[in-house]
Amino acid sequence: MATEQGYSCLAEGSVDVPTSSPEGSLNLSPCSPGFCLISPAITEPHWLTSAPPQPASPSEMNITLEELLAPITEKLKYLLKKAEDFQTYLLYSRDRMQKEQFAKAMPTFLQMCQPYFHYLESTARSCTPYLRPPQEPVRRRLLEISQQLACQLEQLVLMYASFSFVSLEDTDPFSVSCFFCGKFWLNESHQVSIFQYCISAPYTAAHVPRNLYKKMRWNLDILEGPAGRNQTHRTEYYFLCFRDTGDETTVKMQKLWSIGRWVPVDPDSEHNSDVLSWVLCRQPKGDYQQLLTVGFEEPSHTSATDLLVQLLNVQSSGLFNYSSFDVVTSL
Repeated sequence: MATEQGYSCLAEGSVDVPTSSPEGSLNLSPCSPGFCLISPAITEPHWLTSAPPQPASPSEMNITLEELLAPITEKLKYLLKKAEDFQTYLLYSRDRMQKEQFAKAMPTFLQMCQPYFHYLESTARSCTPYLRPPQEPVRRRLLEISQQLACQLEQLVLMYASFSFVSLEDTDPFSVSCFFCGKFWLNESHQVSIFQYCISAPYTAAHVPRNLYKKMRWNLDILEGPAGRNQTHRTEYYFLCFRDTGDETTVKMQKLWSIGRWVPVDPDSEHNSDVLSWVLCRQPKGDYQQLLTVGFEEPSHTSATDLLVQLLNVQSSGLFNYSSFDVVTSL
């Protein structure tokens, strides 16, 4: 799947949400100009492994919500300040070599944000017999924080790309075309991981389907079979995409946003277990199964994930039928 979509190593390696820099990541020395930006000023507080406290009553919630979430918002301020430091140094430093070192440190900073994203999304959204979402005001605030940090990181990556210090090319394995925005349990057997693309990228490297561009990806990891060692694992891929509507004579092209599912075409991993078919295939092909039309306005990554959750819940209830939707191949 990584080959067919051109997913970056950073994005794919983010699914496990490491609490420390993964093997092979940049090792910054204390003398490195990027070290002061990405080294935590304090140890991780207790919120990383525990749910936020709950108020005794709704009336108390209105008074103490920010106080209850103070450790979380303090961490947000810390990460936003680090992102601002990266941007400031890039804009005002005259030392090209120093800027290049900061460019190497920036992907490590994105990785440093992963446990925080994981905490926010899993605490706000996870729903299993052992995990329940918090009260609505707390849930809403956690997702607002997640959205705020995602927007800041997207601006940071785009700024570095504008100086040609990082690549946003989706087919480049070392690019930062997308970054991890958290994961959560939809139920005890379905887990969703969220990725946001910094710029709209062609749905496939071959630009097929035509005029289709992706802005978000969700990996749906599914455990099948009875609990235990005999469970099997498979992954489905969903996307937030838009189509350019109109033609060369249209004065202003409109973007029609939708959520859809990756459909393997060649090789077909769902029906073909021959490993050689993948080895010999120069570029795996996929199609887009449009499941939900969002409209002409781009949704935030939080609201888009809300829509996906609704879609997956309806699908799991048996009320949703894939066969009722046409697989889109071209405009």
